[in-house]
Amino acid sequence: MNIIIYNHLLRGDIMGYYVHVNNVKIFIEDLNPESKNAILFLHGWPGNHNLFEYQFDKLPQLGFRCIGIDTRGFGKSDKPFQEYDYDTLSDDVMGVVETLGLRDFTLAGHSTGGAIAVRYMGRHNGYGVKKLVLIAAAAPSLIKRPNFPYGIDQERVLEIINGTYNDRPQMLREFGDMFFFKHTSQAFSDWFFQLGLQASGWATAEIAKTWIKEVLFDDMKAIKVPTLIIHGIHDKVVPFKLGEIQHKMIPNSVIVPLQFSGHGSFYDQKDEFNDILVRFIEN
Repeated sequence: MNIIIYNHLLRGDIMGYYVHVNNVKIFIEDLNPESKNAILFLHGWPGNHNLFEYQFDKLPQLGFRCIGIDTRGFGKSDKPFQEYDYDTLSDDVMGVVETLGLRDFTLAGHSTGGAIAVRYMGRHNGYGVKKLVLIAAAAPSLIKRPNFPYGIDQERVLEIINGTYNDRPQMLREFGDMFFFKHTSQAFSDWFFQLGLQASGWATAEIAKTWIKEVLFDDMKAIKVPTLIIHGIHDKVVPFKLGEIQHKMIPNSVIVPLQFSGHGSFYDQKDEFNDILVRFIEN
C-alpha cells in the first residue's frame, strides 16, 4: 500500500493534514500529537470529524491525542464516485494507522463509523487497537433481515436514498430532527445541517446502500480487545437493541445505556459521555 503524507497544515496546536491512501486524500484532524494515549475517532453518516467537537474540546486537556478522520466522500476528504463498501473504508483507516504509526490506540466509531471500526477489527485483525469503543454502532446489521429481526426496516433506508437523490437538504433536515434526544438550539441544528451538506450527494447515497448490502456478523466475532458500547436508549436511528446484541456477541465488552440520549450521545450527554470514555481508556 503506497501511503504518503500529502499535505501538512499547522494551526497553533491544532494539526490538520491529508494522508494519501488508496488513491484518495483523507483529511485528518490531529490534536495533541505528542501524547502517547491516542484515540482515533471514526464519525457517523452524514457528518465528518467535527461531530466530535465536544470531545476534542476536552480530551486533549486531559492528556489524550485526538485524531479525527473525515471518511472519503465526507468533510474535507476526497469524494470519489464509487468505493464506499466497508472493506474499502476500513482499508482507508488501516492506511491512516500505518502512516501515523499508531500502536496501542483506542478506536472509537459512531454509527457508520462504528460499523467501519468493526470491519477494521475483522479485516485487519484489529491492527494496533488496544481498546474499542462502539457508539450507537450500525452493527452487525443496521436493517432487519430474514434471520435478523432487529434494526430498522429496509424501506427507511430506501427513503433516505431517494431523498438524497431528490432533495438532499430536506432529507438532512429530517434526519437532523431525529438525531438528538435533547432539545438543540436552531443555531446548533443549522451547524449539524451544514456538516451533512459538506458531504457529496453520491457518497451520502452510496453509504446508505452499503447499509443494505453488507453485514458484520463475522467481523463481530473477531473482536478480542476490551470493548465499550455506548448507546442512547432513545436512539431513533440505530435502535438500542443493536447495542445489546453487540454486547452479547463481543467477549470482554461492557455496555453503558445513556438514559437521556438519542443517536448523538456525544452531545446529548456530552459530559457523561466524556467521563465514561476517559474511565474506560484509563482503567
